[in-house]
Amino acid sequence: MKAVVLEEINQITVREVEDPEELGIGELLIAPRMVGICGSDVHYYRHGRIGDFVLKAPMILGHEASGVIIGVGAGVTGFSVGDRVAMEPGVPNLNSKASRIGMYNVDPDVRFWATPPVDGCLAEKVMHPAEFTYHLPPQVGFEEGALLEPLAVGVHAATKAQIHPGDIAAVAGCGTVGMLTAAAALAGGASKVFVSDVSSTKLEIAAGIPGIVPVDLKSQSLEEAVMHETSGWGANVVFEASGSLESYKTLWRIGAPGNCTVLIGMPVDSVPLDVVAVQSRETRIESVFRYANVYQRAIDLVASGKINLKPFISKIFPFSDAVDAFERVAEGRPEDVKVQIAMNQDLALAASK
Repeated sequence: MKAVVLEEINQITVREVEDPEELGIGELLIAPRMVGICGSDVHYYRHGRIGDFVLKAPMILGHEASGVIIGVGAGVTGFSVGDRVAMEPGVPNLNSKASRIGMYNVDPDVRFWATPPVDGCLAEKVMHPAEFTYHLPPQVGFEEGALLEPLAVGVHAATKAQIHPGDIAAVAGCGTVGMLTAAAALAGGASKVFVSDVSSTKLEIAAGIPGIVPVDLKSQSLEEAVMHETSGWGANVVFEASGSLESYKTLWRIGAPGNCTVLIGMPVDSVPLDVVAVQSRETRIESVFRYANVYQRAIDLVASGKINLKPFISKIFPFSDAVDAFERVAEGRPEDVKVQIAMNQDLALAASK
């Protein structure tokens, strides 16, 4: 079969690789139809590593995917050949202590697509456990199905924030995860979400979502905007989705007394913690690492119309142009939110119309 392979730093090819092995108990054989390009994919492409995860051999890229079942392994119930599905890319050891307490996302043995040395899903066929595969409702397309993975991060963050109806929320960072976190916060009951960034183009995209208030950091800080609109009280919920050192300089002063601040973005260096600001507000600090137990929630939110993912899809490339797709994402165009690759030629043609 063909796959998109990161051979080494700055070298991606579309070439033949070995077919998946024979299906095991509880596994599905899936033909991916749409795969999104994540910032982590590009980071491996340009730098060859993220923290302790280092590219040491060629690796198939991609972890944001939807597809069609083409094979069903022994012991699998509830799935049939031809079913449209979305795949949660992290597979833990289900017998680990982390899995037993419901935090399988932090299982040290988790195998996550396109995280060295684990191959990803930008291939014509992949095997995946049925436990981490989900049916796509008829009204949810393959494009949206492939965007469920980053949406799950936002849903996990909103869930941990314990949002109450009418809460004012603030999101630092208007990248893909920041925007989807804002959308999840609104779906979770927030009445208004302030979203900040230095990219006026991305803020303009976010402003198209009812309930989002864009904050251009070139003219105003997120703290100033929130305090002005709340008469100095602050936001009930704050999400840090940028990972920027600059963001942390004022992060702890954005929340209202009793607020919850959720850390999503991962800084590359140590960041400041204003302990007095945290204590004087009795801020509850939460953090997320990917997500757990929320994939079906994300699907249901999209299927119900509570979250519309279509505005976040910037461009779809055909599988044959996968290298061009990665080059475009690596450019960091401000107008791009999510670039995807259509594995099926018919989907690529439909997307281009």
